[in-house]
Amino acid sequence: MEISYRDLITVLHGMGFGTLFMLAFSGAIGVLYATSLAGPLVQPSRWETRMFRFYLISMAVLAWLTVLSGAYVIYPWYRAVPPEGTTDLTGYPRSLLLSNPLTAGWHNLGMEWKEHIAWFTPIAMTMVSYVFIKYGPQLALHRSLRAAVLSFTAVAFFATAVAGGVGAFLNKNAPVRGGAQIILFEAR
Repeated sequence: MEISYRDLITVLHGMGFGTLFMLAFSGAIGVLYATSLAGPLVQPSRWETRMFRFYLISMAVLAWLTVLSGAYVIYPWYRAVPPEGTTDLTGYPRSLLLSNPLTAGWHNLGMEWKEHIAWFTPIAMTMVSYVFIKYGPQLALHRSLRAAVLSFTAVAFFATAVAGGVGAFLNKNAPVRGGAQIILFEAR
């Protein structure tokens, strides 16, 4: 069983960084909501506050890793221009999608939208992390700020869901492949 280097990086980008980030959302939304509602009467311990700060910072780092690996590693492979006269476009995903009117929409709408909406996630989660670090449990006293933090968390979730879903469909129709072959294990 083998996998190409580009396949491995694509899996790390989507199923590694992106999936871990999506899995962390339920915990983040739950703790943000509970912390902001409990207010100053119910103070979390210092350890709980530190752990949640670490949790949010880790989410922001995962978001940045996902977007940066997509934008600066995978995207150039996706947009590679085939040499003149190339008939087999499987190594050139963008050109492969655009070569067929039935799949051109995956690039024209899907990828063009995905490459922009994905940037909302790390920006929003960096803001959420910063505001929680600055205010912590006192967030309950600032109703509009609390609403903004929860809204930005929801926006980050939505942006990640759209970018991840479109990315999975794009990879299904025109996978980014190539590079050295990595042998995972050999059948005997």
